[in-house]
Amino acid sequence: MEALAAAETAAELTAKLTALVEGYRGWIDLQRRARPTDPRHAEVADELMRRADGVRARIRDGIALLAADANAFEAFRIANRAMALQARRRRKDFDGTGEAPRWRPFQLAFVLLNLRGLADPTDLDRQTVDLLFFPTGGGKTEAYLGLAAFTLVYRRLTHPGISSAGVTVLMRYTLRLLTLDQLSRAATLVCALELMRQKEPDRLGPWPFEIGLWVGRAATPNRMGKKGDNDPHSAYKRTLRFYNDDKRHPSPIPLETCPWCDTKFKRDSFVLAPTPERPTDLDVYCIGRRCDFSGSAKRKLPILAVDEPIYRRLPCFLIATVDKLASLPWVGQVGALFGKVDRFDANGFYGAADPGPGRPLECGTLPPPELVIQDELHLISGPLGTMVGLYETAIDALASRPIGEPPRPIGPKVVASTATIRRAEKQIGALFARAAVEIFPPPGPDVRDSYFARTVRAADPASAPTPEAKNARLYLGVAAQGRSLKVVLLRTYLALMAAAQRAWNAAGADGVAQSPADPYMTLVGYFNSLRELGGSRRIVEDEVRSRLTDYGRARRRAGEKDGLFANRTIRYDVVELTSREPTSKVADTKRRLALGFVDPERVDVALATNMISVGLDITRLGLMVVLGQPKTTAEYIQATSRVGRDDKRPGLVVTLLNVHRPRDRSHYERFAAFHESFYRSVEATSVTPFAPRAVDRALAAVTVGLARHGLPELTAAKRAGEVERARPKLGFVANAIGDRAVAHDRALQGDAAEDLRRRMRDRVEDLLDAWTRRAREATELQYQREVGGAPPLLFDPLDPELERSTRDARRFKAHRSLRDVEPSVNVWVKTSDGVEVETEPGEADP
Repeated sequence: MEALAAAETAAELTAKLTALVEGYRGWIDLQRRARPTDPRHAEVADELMRRADGVRARIRDGIALLAADANAFEAFRIANRAMALQARRRRKDFDGTGEAPRWRPFQLAFVLLNLRGLADPTDLDRQTVDLLFFPTGGGKTEAYLGLAAFTLVYRRLTHPGISSAGVTVLMRYTLRLLTLDQLSRAATLVCALELMRQKEPDRLGPWPFEIGLWVGRAATPNRMGKKGDNDPHSAYKRTLRFYNDDKRHPSPIPLETCPWCDTKFKRDSFVLAPTPERPTDLDVYCIGRRCDFSGSAKRKLPILAVDEPIYRRLPCFLIATVDKLASLPWVGQVGALFGKVDRFDANGFYGAADPGPGRPLECGTLPPPELVIQDELHLISGPLGTMVGLYETAIDALASRPIGEPPRPIGPKVVASTATIRRAEKQIGALFARAAVEIFPPPGPDVRDSYFARTVRAADPASAPTPEAKNARLYLGVAAQGRSLKVVLLRTYLALMAAAQRAWNAAGADGVAQSPADPYMTLVGYFNSLRELGGSRRIVEDEVRSRLTDYGRARRRAGEKDGLFANRTIRYDVVELTSREPTSKVADTKRRLALGFVDPERVDVALATNMISVGLDITRLGLMVVLGQPKTTAEYIQATSRVGRDDKRPGLVVTLLNVHRPRDRSHYERFAAFHESFYRSVEATSVTPFAPRAVDRALAAVTVGLARHGLPELTAAKRAGEVERARPKLGFVANAIGDRAVAHDRALQGDAAEDLRRRMRDRVEDLLDAWTRRAREATELQYQREVGGAPPLLFDPLDPELERSTRDARRFKAHRSLRDVEPSVNVWVKTSDGVEVETEPGEADP
């Protein structure tokens, strides 16, 4: 990275990068020479090589762009410097004397092949979705962070002055744990960029590089609040609680340590500005005296975690959960995230939802986001993926801008990543409606070799690993006929934890952090449901803990001086990584899991659900017990890949299977065959955004969101009643949704496509007509109850007022979260002659 950043000329940089293209060319030629002779196999091999050639050409074009575009050349150098700084900081190499950070070949290649699509919006690559398909733990995050760094800097160089501000990169996730992990990594990168900008503000723009976390209220405060507020979730209340007792209360933002120097945040790290009584910003400082972002340096961390400042300051790098898309019709300030602002001052930017402050932008509005990163794509499937795909209609339309002659709408570049997926083209088409999908790295004729990734042979456990053979993760299946699964779990936990203690003792490494037994001293228990986890937690806290204290002696055979097990004392506090834990506790648990066993805050047992399937990137962990076969193969692969990431200290996964369940028994009977090729069993995902039931649930929200943010005269909270005057301009809403319905499925052709387009356009026009009728009936109309007593346009699906509302009003139901489900109902059981069956109290509760 640092060598690329140090290149002084484009020719020097091109010379350093050309070897990557030439090496790939040589590999492609080698594969062609080894082409199979069988006609069917030869046809497949030719297609694979054609795709590889296309990727090679795109990488070559990216290098050529660096030579032809001075801004691209400079942005690439600065991005490499920032990524190198980020890498050193992440591994605590603060003085820069450690080993120089390096790109893995696939990471650098992924950045290069996407450069032209980012730099030139009219290039065909802009409309291609590039899917980074790489095993868990392979380094996908660094690849798309490098791409994000280039995008952020290139925009600053090509849009001088204040016009370069605004959200540039939008990174989206599905789970809290994944969001927290990526926030820490991305925040370190943004810190590096901001320090570089402060040294060269004339070149990198007057507005700071900042990162924002745009997620739900459970993770971050959505409101600033003020003195006298009764909102316990506001930034004001959270900060005061932390200030008064920073040991018992969590940090007001979901970060526990400074991303630049890893110093733990204390009470003085958070400042309500400009005044504590009526704050508009939550400033974050490091208390480390030598940190570049300390209060003594008068330089705050470029982190925004409250919705209100995010809408105003428009951080260039925005990390969000897909659930947050549901706020589109409800919140007028959301449009600012897509550049819908026209005024600014030293405190931020303002659009139609915030009339009054600021002076006009000379450029009119800010550019929309240039890059959208969708990590862990396989999770955007099923009902959640269906809702996301429908809301994506409005997101894509708002993020597009007219470019070229004649002008046509061009959206942001979209990249995605995953380690487990099948039929990606169909899923991506339904989500993003893009014309082309490219999987990187493209596979070769030999599935074990794609040039950028090679599958190495698993080493013999009895011999040392070599470059040709490395230690692999070991899977062990356990099933017991006639035994309860809870008994099997108890005995497995006891045996594994006592055996790990014996190995720790035998290594003579008490007090030594690098003991070879350290990865196995923390047991991660994986469960398919909270119910199973809850029952097992009691077993761990009671029976496992009490039996372990004498387990080594009790299991020693007669005449043995030193048995296979050792006595062990574990902590009572079993930690959880589940949805029922607050975000602050999840973040603290994640921090503790990375600590070696010699640390006083170590973790003996961590129990988790599918929250850890993604986002738990802790190299230290090496032992997992899975209770019951997970529901999907993708989930099983993702969850078990959390352990054994260091081939020098391989992981052990013990899967406990219930022989009385047909699915578990089937997996046990073909355990070896399944695990030798379980990527083959990954299930195809389903996303159907324009299915009738999905349209019924979300079309009104998408229509209102697109209209509200697409026309400034409808954006403000009380401007919903202006729809009658704006009605002639709203044809773009029906057109956008109708076109998207056709584009989401390439299998739709001819009359079927036109019929779907017509039906969707008619439904949208009908909704707009109903909205107009509501505006005529009401003297005032607002989107939700927030200003005065005007009636709302939008209702929550369970709002009791809906029953008393008109038919037109009932059509405007909008969810607050994309995960909302149907309401629960009570069930009363009656016999065939109508007599109600008695139940225990609470048994029939919903």
